[in-house]
Amino acid sequence: MDLYSKIADLRRRGESFALATVVMRQAPVSSHLGDKALIFEDGRIEGYVGGACSREIVRKQALEALQAGKPRLVKITPQVAAQEILSRADEVVIPMTCASEGAVEVYIEPQGSPSVLLVVGASRIAVATAHLAGVSGYPVTLACEASELEGVPLGDGVQVIPRQDLGDWLTGRNPTRTSVVVASQGHYDEDALAAILRAMPCPAYLGLVASRKRGNTVLETLEVMGVPRATLAPLKFPAGLDLGGQTPEEVALSILAEMVALKRGKQLEAPTPTAISPSPAPQAPASTVALDPVCGMSVEIASARHRYEFEGQLYYFCCPHCKAKFQKDPSQYLSQGSSV
Repeated sequence: MDLYSKIADLRRRGESFALATVVMRQAPVSSHLGDKALIFEDGRIEGYVGGACSREIVRKQALEALQAGKPRLVKITPQVAAQEILSRADEVVIPMTCASEGAVEVYIEPQGSPSVLLVVGASRIAVATAHLAGVSGYPVTLACEASELEGVPLGDGVQVIPRQDLGDWLTGRNPTRTSVVVASQGHYDEDALAAILRAMPCPAYLGLVASRKRGNTVLETLEVMGVPRATLAPLKFPAGLDLGGQTPEEVALSILAEMVALKRGKQLEAPTPTAISPSPAPQAPASTVALDPVCGMSVEIASARHRYEFEGQLYYFCCPHCKAKFQKDPSQYLSQGSSV
């Protein structure tokens, strides 16, 4: 992979790096005009900007430039010359400590890739969050089912991917610069979160648009699905700061505010799991509905997303949580369920 393809790939994945370029040389030095190197946050260098002495100086200066977020011109010059210009130089001037009498100037450009946002779902809150994040400067990707977006206007620059591809989209990205908001509002929250946590266990922000009670139910479902409880710690629900918002746009604003607060080091209260009250007694279903055998809720057969066949009979569920509990121990719920 050539240098510029590498840079494009690093930007796509949201990784920070510094690009160092030799802009002046005075022989004898081993580097040439235009020589380039990439310096990463962990100190790795790919490319060539000089021998051992210059290399270590450039590494140190590049890491400082990444930390400061500002470019700098580094002059590496013989000791006597450095002492003469050090006091009046606007640039960073480093004495050459090696035996070489040559000099070199290296321009270092820190490339801090912007944080990216993945929004899962096509609910009004999901669309509002994607739009607001886009106008706030975030590169935004929306993961949902294509049919959900029919007639839904999206802001310019919002990338859309099938929700089944969100794991692949996350793979290889920098978690410290990746935020995720799950806002399918019950349609595929659990499946999406399971895929997200497999691909990226600890993104910079992971929020679920759900009530406190619904969020705890999602946690239980994920555990039944085999997701370790420890990996669920970063999940924030309800997503967003408590600003009292009611409209989708106001909720989206609270979510962006929470993301910014975390980015700037604010300490936010983590959700505390609460006990889930027993489900009410099931009511008799109409002919076009079936009873969820776990919670007793009426489920429309024609549009049911969650179904499971057991011993030749088909059972319908209101959500993945109920389906997962039934799959774990069908005999516990058969006396309450309705099958077709």
